[in-house]
Amino acid sequence: MPPGSDFVANCSMLYVHKAPLERANAAVSDGYRKVEFWWPFESSVPPDGEVTEFIDSVENSGAQVIAMNFTLGGSADGGRGILSHPGRSAEFAEHTEVVAGLVKRLGITRCNVPYGVRRAGNTDEAGRGVAVENLVLASNRLLPLHAVPMIEPISGAEDYPVVTAAQAVELIEQVDAAAGRRGALGLLADLYHLAANGENIDSVLHEHVARIVHVQVADFPGRHEPGTGRLDIDRYLNTLRALGYRDDIAMEYIPSPSASVSH
Repeated sequence: MPPGSDFVANCSMLYVHKAPLERANAAVSDGYRKVEFWWPFESSVPPDGEVTEFIDSVENSGAQVIAMNFTLGGSADGGRGILSHPGRSAEFAEHTEVVAGLVKRLGITRCNVPYGVRRAGNTDEAGRGVAVENLVLASNRLLPLHAVPMIEPISGAEDYPVVTAAQAVELIEQVDAAAGRRGALGLLADLYHLAANGENIDSVLHEHVARIVHVQVADFPGRHEPGTGRLDIDRYLNTLRALGYRDDIAMEYIPSPSASVSH
């Protein structure tokens, strides 16, 4: 465990059996001080009352939210995110304002932005251009709030353009150039997704640690708790420590039926 780091409960996975407004409290009851969430609303731009209810549930629990996902975009036309969708930039901008409000109220410092799948009739170049513009907008909006957007290579999604760390870093470099500053976009390193996509995790950590702003863990295969698969997670965390990573480690796994999720 890197010095100064803490284990973080991903409430959207560890406590999926709980009602959304009960998840932060469940994590605290299990010994976690810090939590993270996927986008906790059905809509990209939820009613103010829903946002207030969510904030109240977190504040009443005493948990600190350190990370949250941007929207997946809804089941009808989400496509694993709206970041790169040419027809949804106005929605993305409005959604970013909702995210910024949550960041400000809850002190969130990292926001994962799902890229979105390739759209029929749109080239990768067109999607990339929209993604860069939207990420610059999000980064500029979050910067005064001391938060950073992140991009994550993921597995298991057909036609998803960002599946390797190298692809993510290429996007990060484009966003940094467009924003005119280094660190406008960070890399989220999920050890499960890296393994599922056939990446050499040791190489990824050594080559890209300077870009990594958040780490998530689940074992592979199965995406269950550490120790259920074949990843040497302790060794990877020790490698991160040796390389200078000092941020938190999020538990983002599917609990096995008999497993305890207590910290």
